[in-house]
This record gives sequence, C-alpha cells and structure tokens, in this order.
Amino acid sequence: MCEYIIFSGGELDCTKITVPNTNAVVICADRGLEYAKSLGISPDIVLGDFDSYAGTLPENAEIHKCAPEKDDTDTMLAVKLALDRDAKKITIYGAFGGRFDHTYANVQTLKFILGRGAEGILRDEKNIVFMRNAGTYVFERINGFYFSVFAYTDQISVRKLSGVKYPLENAVISSDFPIGVSNEILSEKAVIEIECGTALIAFSKM
Repeated sequence: MCEYIIFSGGELDCTKITVPNTNAVVICADRGLEYAKSLGISPDIVLGDFDSYAGTLPENAEIHKCAPEKDDTDTMLAVKLALDRDAKKITIYGAFGGRFDHTYANVQTLKFILGRGAEGILRDEKNIVFMRNAGTYVFERINGFYFSVFAYTDQISVRKLSGVKYPLENAVISSDFPIGVSNEILSEKAVIEIECGTALIAFSKM
C-alpha cells in the first residue's frame, strides 16, 4: 500500500501523540512542519504559502511554494499531491482545533479522498475520524474512546450495527439529527453494515 502522512496546521499536542513508524511518505503543509520537527520526523515534502510558518525549510526535502491566493487549502494541496502519486492511505495530523472553517474543510477533504478510491483519516491525540461508503466494516475497540456514526450524505441506511452499547438494525441515520453520537464498542469489535450513503465515523476520547 502506498501510504502518506500529512502534518497540517491545526492544533496538535505532540507530547500526547505517537506517529506509527511506517514507510509512509511524510508531507508537511505549512505550519505542520513545526509538528514534524517536534516529533523528530524528517519530512519528504514540504508545501504551502508559508503564512503560518516562518522558520527554515529542510534542505533535504522536496519544497513546493504556492501563492496565498488559491482555491485549495494547504492541506488539500498536500492531499492532491499524495493522490497524484498513487496514495492509497492518507493520515492527516493537525486537522482539528483553531479555526472551525479549516476543521470543516478537512472533514470535506475526507470525502474528496474517498471519492478517489483512497482511505483518508484525520487524527490527533483525542480523535480518529474517517468516512466509509456502502459495505461491511469491522472496527476494533479502542479503550477510553467513544464510537460515533454520522450521516455525511443526507442519509445512510444501516442494515446492522453490532458489538456496541446502542446497536441498530434496519435503521436510517439522517444528517440533521446526531442519533449515532457517543456510542461505545462493548465487544472486542464492532461491525457495521452500510447499505447506502456515506458515513462519517469518529473515535473520540472519553
């Protein structure tokens, strides 16, 4: 699998996060370079308009500078670059907190990634967020985390959600009511069968 890690410019407590030691390509988007440095990670690619990062750029990284006036966020530019290079899994750190518009833009970016046949994940020390289209999925319990399922499209049809405190069967979850918030995985694993629609799924620290 061609895997990429992106450090974005939202809030991230580097003292409470562990980035798996993988062979992933690391992209830093603007201020995300500060987070990579704090974690002792050398980026392969650095990009952005550098309006929120004023330090020196690494000499051994591929640098992409862009104008501040653009349609894409720095994170989206990083995602597009990763997808152009055949990324199949993209994990974005520093996607939450600070400006709400950037946080929501990053959630929308998950849909962009999904629509191009790759897996996208937003991650920090308190949250793991991703999307799934129709299909059957198995998720392992993460101790101390809630498990929430939302409709990102107008509705999602859930044939079954099992292994959780509040199971569902032949249910419709709509985007205008958060019925799936703050569930808990009680078994070792939860299983969800989505018949149609796009689900936004979140593990959030209790």
